[in-house]
Amino acid sequence: MSSVPLPRATVLDHSHSFRPRQGAGKGHIVIDGVGIEFDHNGGKRVAVQDASLEIEPGEFVCLLGPSGCGKSTLLNSVAGFVAPSCGRLLVDGTPVRKPGPERGMVFQQHSLFPWKTVLENVAFGPRMAGAASAESVARTFLALVGLSAYADAYPATLSGGMQQRVGIARALANYPSVLLMDEPFGALDAQTRSMMQENLLEIWSKFGTTVLFVTHDIDEAVFLSDRIVVMSASPGRLIADIRVRLSRPRGQQLLTTPEFMEIKRRCMELIRQETLRAFAQQNEGH
Repeated sequence: MSSVPLPRATVLDHSHSFRPRQGAGKGHIVIDGVGIEFDHNGGKRVAVQDASLEIEPGEFVCLLGPSGCGKSTLLNSVAGFVAPSCGRLLVDGTPVRKPGPERGMVFQQHSLFPWKTVLENVAFGPRMAGAASAESVARTFLALVGLSAYADAYPATLSGGMQQRVGIARALANYPSVLLMDEPFGALDAQTRSMMQENLLEIWSKFGTTVLFVTHDIDEAVFLSDRIVVMSASPGRLIADIRVRLSRPRGQQLLTTPEFMEIKRRCMELIRQETLRAFAQQNEGH
């Protein structure tokens, strides 16, 4: 890569219990000098500025930052929905130019087809890919997220948490090497969110899929990730790369440990600075 990588902020070293990387697998992401601009009031608005990041296969990385900093924009660029104005995006050495089955996407609000059953929603991707056993694949992933009994239900009859579990199953049904998640638990109540986080980690531990997860929730970022990449206020720049060396598997009791609280404190300091900057920008009309 031509860009200098971010300095790593190693908060605490528990490397003896850190989940090893799956370096030989798929899901290697390279974001190299990426900038993203949009037309705005006759001019240009810079959403993301000079972002460079490398994510190894099997890593769980959270993008953390204040509202409006460009987290989702950068994620959508990796997904192939938004073309960068400059720089390179590579997944396993291949330039990202459009959406592809090797990158599964889970949104904050579920994007399920309301006229299809849960089973039909999960089977949709494999069926479009020509899989002869699309329904069998779908049943496997519904069992993985604990929703086998709801295969014939329609999305509107499910709770928010259940809808997101279907969304995760659908995203995984194509066996992607990268799972992109845009605040998928943001609309859920605290108790459901906690359960969903643990369920996601259990699934991730089985598949070793690379995960890039957008959130503005610090507790969520620390609990889930191997690394937390902090973004600045607009225009979004990557300003810190914090290694989370906490043992796995993780349970909710982790949230009250000194190790967890120290990483959280570091993140809070960074986010507070950037949130104050964002408020000032909004007040000035930038």
